[in-house]
Amino acid sequence: MQIKIKSSFLFSLAISASLWACQTKKLSNDITLAPPTSFRSEQAVDADSSIGNVPWWEFFQDPVLQQLIDTALQQNADMQLALKNIESAQLMFTQAKAGNLPSLQLQVQANSTNPSNNSLNGLSLGQFLGQNHIEDYTVGLGLSWEADIWGKIKGKKAAALAAYLQTEEARKAIQTQLVNQVAKGYYQLLMLYRLQEIAQHNLRLSDSTLQVVQHQYEVGDINLLALEQVAAQRQAAAALIPDFQQQILLQENALHVLSGDFPKEIHTATTLDAVNLPTDLAVGIPAELLSKRPDVKQAELSVTASRAYHQVAKAQMYPSLSITAQAGVNAFKASNWFNIPASLFGAVTGSITQPILQRKELKTQYEVARVEYEKSVVQFRQSVVNAVGEVSDALISIQKLKERQEIVQDKTNRLKAAVKHADLLYETGSASYLEVITAQSNALQSELELVQIHKAELVAVVDLYRALGGGW
Repeated sequence: MQIKIKSSFLFSLAISASLWACQTKKLSNDITLAPPTSFRSEQAVDADSSIGNVPWWEFFQDPVLQQLIDTALQQNADMQLALKNIESAQLMFTQAKAGNLPSLQLQVQANSTNPSNNSLNGLSLGQFLGQNHIEDYTVGLGLSWEADIWGKIKGKKAAALAAYLQTEEARKAIQTQLVNQVAKGYYQLLMLYRLQEIAQHNLRLSDSTLQVVQHQYEVGDINLLALEQVAAQRQAAAALIPDFQQQILLQENALHVLSGDFPKEIHTATTLDAVNLPTDLAVGIPAELLSKRPDVKQAELSVTASRAYHQVAKAQMYPSLSITAQAGVNAFKASNWFNIPASLFGAVTGSITQPILQRKELKTQYEVARVEYEKSVVQFRQSVVNAVGEVSDALISIQKLKERQEIVQDKTNRLKAAVKHADLLYETGSASYLEVITAQSNALQSELELVQIHKAELVAVVDLYRALGGGW
């Protein structure tokens, strides 16, 4: 009767503690987010197509750029670390999947005890066995298993799966960023080559002007001041060339380092004006970013993992049912160790454990898990907002850069014509040398500006491609 009373008491205590643990704040599962139906731009939206779906080797058709990207994806340190993170997360997920399996341990133990002859154990040992020490030899298997009643193990498996998938999305995010950086660095290199060509052409014009002024100075038509100013203008044009050459070499080094390679020369096969990128910049709808953008998907998986950790923290407050079993052979003498079946032993134990004094600690862990979940929801929503904003920014940049390019192109054409007119007028004596210098300087600056705008437009297209989830 006493055993029944004690069992009933323990059972009631476990039930009461379980009900007490259930009195926690419920977790909201609402992470719904309604993206806008279109991006902020004047471009029409086609829900069935997006350049983000185009593979990078089709989006970028320059063979040199393709080789640089391919090398970067294979050798870049960040990519290699991302692959190692995936491998590590996969191992952790494999371990978590085995959470429902029992654990099995093998124990081999031998000990010899020599108690005091004046102790109760020593007197008993001498009286019954006629010796002053006792030996004990044991070989046994121990098995333990916890029933997943409240979903604790299931929650750990779900969290491990989400963590594994997060590492895969992280790899995709690194790849899209890497493709973006290599492409922009390559277009920067092409721009520098074009700027160098413009500077060299302008230097040749300055040389021609200087020769004319030098001849006029020698015959006495102009003074030394005019000659010195034209010569200084020529030196200013010449100084641009080593500056661009330096930037070209540094940009080549940066591209190779980004690709995980040692610095060396890059042999380009095209020019900035000949770069071909898709002209039909279809962007799809914002809702597509939820499944296409790796960083958005990673943030969504973070919500899933946080929800799973919250479930585990909640299950920690509930009673746990554990079953343990032991079996093997045991003997006082080594000679009888494997005397079967006399030396066999076995034991099975079942226990229900309900945390009580740890209540505050477990409740705190539960509340922290809830807060972390709510933080992950906020971060997920913000990642969607950022993704839509990046696409809108890229679209606006492309549109406005095209408008600016048309204006600067017209200005450049007019300034080039002005240089020719200034040369003719100067030869006939209708214009001063200052007007010739000013015309050449203005034309040079306008040409340099036009090239930089063209490069900026290419960069904006590449940013749009990445913002739409393209590149992985």
